[in-house]
Amino acid sequence: MPAEPVAPPAVTDDDPGGRTARRLVAVVAIAAVLPVLYWPGRVHNFFDLKIYMRAMDWWAAGHPLYDYVQPDRVQGALYFTYPPFAALLLRPFALLPLGVTVAIFTVLTLLGVVLTTWWLVRPVLDRHDLHRGFPLVVAVLLVLAVESTRETLTFGQINMLLVVLILADLLFAVPGGRRWAGLGVGLATAVKLFPGIFILYLLATRRWRAALLASATAALATLLAAAVAPADSWRFWTHELWATDRVGRTDYTGNQSLFGLLSRLTVPEKPAQVPWLLLVLAVTGYGLWRAARAARAGDALAGLTLTGLVGGLVSPITWTHHLYWFIPAVVVLVDATLDSGRDTPAGVRRRRWLLTLAVGTTFVIIYGVVTFEDWGITPVRTDDPGEFVARNAYVLLSLLLLVVLPTRRPARAPGTPGNVHQLDRSRD
Repeated sequence: MPAEPVAPPAVTDDDPGGRTARRLVAVVAIAAVLPVLYWPGRVHNFFDLKIYMRAMDWWAAGHPLYDYVQPDRVQGALYFTYPPFAALLLRPFALLPLGVTVAIFTVLTLLGVVLTTWWLVRPVLDRHDLHRGFPLVVAVLLVLAVESTRETLTFGQINMLLVVLILADLLFAVPGGRRWAGLGVGLATAVKLFPGIFILYLLATRRWRAALLASATAALATLLAAAVAPADSWRFWTHELWATDRVGRTDYTGNQSLFGLLSRLTVPEKPAQVPWLLLVLAVTGYGLWRAARAARAGDALAGLTLTGLVGGLVSPITWTHHLYWFIPAVVVLVDATLDSGRDTPAGVRRRRWLLTLAVGTTFVIIYGVVTFEDWGITPVRTDDPGEFVARNAYVLLSLLLLVVLPTRRPARAPGTPGNVHQLDRSRD
C-alpha cells in the first residue's frame, strides 16, 4: 500500500529576529535624519526664551514690562507680548542661570512630546490590535521631526506645555465629564491668547459647564496678574493686545495665518480689514461647525484638531511653532486609512486618498515653510503662483484639512459585530 504523501511544512514569514532588525534599522534611520532637520535651527539659539528672560530682568529692575524691546534683523523690533499672567509664571525662571532655564524648558518640551504622542497614538494602536512599542517610538521621532516641534525647541517656546493642558482637557476631562473639565483650556488661554479658540469650541459643542470653568479660570488668572501688576495689566489689555506690529511683520513667511497670506499679497500696504474679517467669520463658522459635528459623533480628536486649525487660520499672527495641530490631523488620517473599507472599489479609492493625504501632510510639515527656505529680510510681494503656494503652504493645507478631515465614529461596545473604530463615510 503506497505511503500517504506528507504535506510540506507550512511556510510562514514569522521572523522575530528579522522583524526586530528591520525595526531597529527604521528607528536608527529616522533618528539619523533628525540632526539634519535641526541643523538650520541652531541659529535660533533659544532666541525667544532669551527674550522672555531679558524682559523678566527688565521688569524686575522696575521698568514697565511692555517697554522692553529687542532689535531683530528680520522683524525690526521685538517686544514681550504675552499676557501679564504669563509673565508671573516666567519671572521665577529669571532667577536661575540661563543655561538651567534652557535645560528645564527643553526637557519639559521633550516630555510633552512623548506624553502627547502617547495620548494620540495609543488609542489607534489598541483599536487595531497593533503592538505599541515600535509604532510609538516611530511616532515620537516623527513628531520631533515636524517643523513646529523643531521651532518650539530651538526657539525655547512654551507651546508644547500649552498643548499638554489642552489635550488633557479635551481628550480626557471634557469627554469624561470630569469636574475640572475646562481648567486646562482656561489656564492655557491665560498664558497665551491662542487657546481661547477652544473656549469657543466648548460653547459650540454645548459643553456649558466646561466653557464656564475655562472662562472663569482664564478670568481669575488674569485678575491675579492685575492685582500683582495693575499698570502693566491695564496697558496690555487696553493697548498692547491690539498692536500686532509688536509681534513682528505680518507679511513674514513664518506667519502662516490668513492675515499673513493677505499681507504677502499686499505688502508694503496692509490688507483691507473688511475682506479679512469676512474670511475670519466664514472660516470660524464653518470650522467650528465641523468641529462640533465631529464631537457630537464621538470623535473628540477630530473636533479639537479642526478647532486648532481654525485658530491658526484666524489669528492675525500664527508663527510656525504654533501649528502643532497638523500632528493630530495626521493621526486622524492614518486611523481613518486603517478603518477604510478594502473590499469595494470605492473603499480602495478612499483608502488611497486618505493615505496620500496623510503622507503628503507629513511631508509638508516636516520640510516646513521656513527651515530650508531663505525668504530674505525685505518685504516682497508674492506674485508668482509657485512662490504663493510655497510661502503659504500651511495656510493652504489648513484650509484643505478643514474641509476634508474625516470624522471617525466611536468603537462599538465589546462583543458586538464589527468592533472596530468605524469611519464615518461622510466628511461630517
